[in-house]
Amino acid sequence: MKKVITYGTFDLFHIGHLNILKRAKELGDYLVVAVSSDAFNAIKGKKCAIPDDERMAIVEAIKYVDEVIPENSWDQKISDIQEHNIDIFVMGDDWTGQFDFLNDYCKVVYLSRTPDISTTKIKKELKLK
Repeated sequence: MKKVITYGTFDLFHIGHLNILKRAKELGDYLVVAVSSDAFNAIKGKKCAIPDDERMAIVEAIKYVDEVIPENSWDQKISDIQEHNIDIFVMGDDWTGQFDFLNDYCKVVYLSRTPDISTTKIKKELKLK
């Protein structure tokens, strides 16, 4: 069985989120998704509209997702890969090169983002209304 992992905040879930989860699942048989916790987002200077337990429940309900885990720090990726026997690490191509060090543990794949959609863009548009 080929296992894939990806990470994200998944606030204001949109088609771009769905697309990356679908494409990540197509790379393997089992998809683990790490959802950034509220505490970790605070460290990153991010504020979510939806609490982490609800974001995790939303992601867990997606048919492409087999398992959801919390992301609590930048440093947990290597241990997640090892503990979950991950074969492929997936991130959006806006992170290209940032996780190449994980090639020592599994294959790293950067997927193109869905054009013209992002949580940041949605939040900006909502503020205009």
